[in-house]
Amino acid sequence: MSMAERSLETLAFLQAPAKPPIIVKIIQPEQKSDLQGLSDVLLGSLGLTGLITLAALLLGAALAGLMFWVRSRAN
Repeated sequence: MSMAERSLETLAFLQAPAKPPIIVKIIQPEQKSDLQGLSDVLLGSLGLTGLITLAALLLGAALAGLMFWVRSRAN
């Protein structure tokens, strides 16, 4: 037996046994129309914009109240 054959046998012996394959079943989601997907995006962006606007209004009202209170204490 030559050195190359011996090294190939040793390499084959050291390899891990083959594992069974993993089978994944892909389920297609229900199809939405283009308008339905667009409406989801628009409602989501309007919701985020509304949240930012509401936060700005509340912060403005709080700062106005703080400024009014500080000014009334100065006199």
